[in-house]
Amino acid sequence: MYDDIKNWMIDVRRDFHQNPELGMEEVRTAKKIASYLREMNIEVIEGVGGTGVIGIIRGGSEGKTVALRADMDALPIVDEKNVAYKSKAVGKMHACGHDAHVTILLGTAKVLNDSKKELKGNVKLIFQPAEETTGGAKPMIEAGVLENPSVDAIFGLHVEPEIGTGAIGIKYGKAYAASDMFDLIVSGKSSHGAYPHSGIDAIAVAANVITALQTIVGRNVDPRDSAVVSIGMINGGSARNIICNHIEMRGIIRTLNPKTREMVLHRAKGIVENICDSMGARGEFIRHESYPSLINHESYVDIVKNNGEKLLRKDKIIAIEEASMGVEDFAYFLEKIPGAFYFLGCRNEEKGIVHPLHNCLFDIDEECLLIGVRMQVENVKSILI
Repeated sequence: MYDDIKNWMIDVRRDFHQNPELGMEEVRTAKKIASYLREMNIEVIEGVGGTGVIGIIRGGSEGKTVALRADMDALPIVDEKNVAYKSKAVGKMHACGHDAHVTILLGTAKVLNDSKKELKGNVKLIFQPAEETTGGAKPMIEAGVLENPSVDAIFGLHVEPEIGTGAIGIKYGKAYAASDMFDLIVSGKSSHGAYPHSGIDAIAVAANVITALQTIVGRNVDPRDSAVVSIGMINGGSARNIICNHIEMRGIIRTLNPKTREMVLHRAKGIVENICDSMGARGEFIRHESYPSLINHESYVDIVKNNGEKLLRKDKIIAIEEASMGVEDFAYFLEKIPGAFYFLGCRNEEKGIVHPLHNCLFDIDEECLLIGVRMQVENVKSILI
């Protein structure tokens, strides 16, 4: 059964790889997915939360509904690989493996649909846009992706070039950080540089704000926890001999613990406003809320672990100890329903497939595609059979 779809999956993956589309622009990708699902006689809903696609496999009897998610979008990166399936879209590339994720979910759909009479419940196939940018999971949830039928559990995977093909990585608890972008505005008063006492120097105020913000991680966050406060942009001033009256800064906060997240945001806002006020300026802290922490549900990680041990070997199940301070919008799903997100090894040093995610030479060992299908099929059957 699985070997019958191997070559088909490779062809499907290479087609997606050659035709990457950025977040919320996945028009061709969505149409191809919908076409494949209809060929399988699977119920299809298009245009969910933008360019999202849903497939529904209804089992032979009533029961729970398990969702599987694949993200669809590519990155604004030039593909510099020397392969026949190199990206045809200049400046766009599947450098994070989402073409593989879509292919794995389509392959999983084929296998599950062929045995759907055995399923006690339903399978919801979620093809999601914009993981790399605005977080397409959120608009899909708002559009009702987890309803009709109501989803009871969800599984997602991500190809991982740090793990060899034939192995998977699992992470209990916190797996990815939450992120909050922020803008800081410091408003002072301009004056001639020869008479600084006549103005309020926004640059001097901003310097104190920047220094104080770094104390949040060092003095307010539990050393056993993690947080990052970064300012990546600063702009202000008009001439070397004029006291600056306006500074704008942009940065990002990353945290793992939801309570820590709120504490850091509260402290940052207070520091900005109070330091500025104490120096005669006015400070604004503007938060742009982004992805929450991805926190896996332990019993569902156990399902993945047990199925991995059954399909692969115990020594092929890699327990990841440290959480990533990167982000992943699968977190939105895990806020709503229980489930697990895990990692599919795609590295093959003999084939030269060793480059990291978001790299212009990134590729996958296509042998991992069938492993991903087998894992997702077993994860579903663990709940529906």
